[in-house]
Amino acid sequence: MLTQLRLHFIVFLWGFTAILGKLISLEANHLVWHRMLLTSCFLIAFVSIFQKGNIFINKSLAIKLIGVGCLMAIHWLFFFHSIKVSNVSITLACISTATLFVALIEPLVFRRRIDWSEIVLGIIITICMLLIFKTEIRYKEGIFYGIVCAAFGALFSVFNGKLHGQTSSGNIITYEIFGGFLVLTIYFLFTGDLNGISEISSNDFWWVLLLASVFTAYPMFESIRLMRYISPFTLVLAVNLEPVYGIVFAYLIFGESEHMNPIFYVASAVMILAIALNGIIKARRK
Repeated sequence: MLTQLRLHFIVFLWGFTAILGKLISLEANHLVWHRMLLTSCFLIAFVSIFQKGNIFINKSLAIKLIGVGCLMAIHWLFFFHSIKVSNVSITLACISTATLFVALIEPLVFRRRIDWSEIVLGIIITICMLLIFKTEIRYKEGIFYGIVCAAFGALFSVFNGKLHGQTSSGNIITYEIFGGFLVLTIYFLFTGDLNGISEISSNDFWWVLLLASVFTAYPMFESIRLMRYISPFTLVLAVNLEPVYGIVFAYLIFGESEHMNPIFYVASAVMILAIALNGIIKARRK
């Protein structure tokens, strides 16, 4: 029972990151840079204190992890930009399409046969997104960036899976987050935008610090520790509730700006339910 409570608590924290993204006035690229910098610091501290084993890894693996971390950085950039140009509900609904992209990408990367249940799931998700786009056309820009965000999230998940087991989970996530921060820093150096990063209000700084520590580093590290007691399937199934928590709390906190057409909520519910059922079907097969 305690394990399940811990699991749903970290999923709730992940769902709340979108709300913080709306509260923070920084541009998406600056927000992500600060988030990755601070999260890296917290993760290095967590891994050094709680993880048994060496935090240092070989050069080849480090380069691969930095590359995957770059995908995570791009995923977060589109995630927060989608929120800025639309709202929390639209972005979180679009995130659900990541399952569709995983279904398309994973067979290519792992060289396995296409699962027809995933094709059916993809059709359902596509229909639901078309309904959302039709009823919420005013947020078309946010929907576009949200779907691109989901695509990069799927790429990150698949390639992250390829690297699983090559070092500790704590090392993997720490190198990826730091790698994303490093790549963003190099990008800002070439664009001359590095000076603008230091321009952050005290209010935004405390919100970003909260985002990086309580809502990013802690749930990431806690999810790794929970994997000793739960299956990956249980974790993935619980993560499907992230958009639910986020949409509900965004509705309660922001009020009118998060009020959507009833069709939006129906389509979102169908997508989340279809993803959960697909997970259950796969678990029974195994």
